[in-house]
Amino acid sequence: MTELGIYLTKRSINRSDVARKTGINKTRMSDLSNNPRTKLRVRELYLIALAIEADPSELFIEICKDYKLPK
Repeated sequence: MTELGIYLTKRSINRSDVARKTGINKTRMSDLSNNPRTKLRVRELYLIALAIEADPSELFIEICKDYKLPK
């Protein structure tokens, strides 16, 4: 599961509702939630944040929390 998938699951957010509200295909939504090799686009992240009534920057920080600059 991806960080997005974990975020949505923790908050009991229905992915089908998010897909319907954002216009993101259900298959793409499933890939974004389950396949770590699937790249989340900024536009998609923003639409998802709007659909779940979350602060886009909060969602961005939560999803990208494991990224660090190389030393």
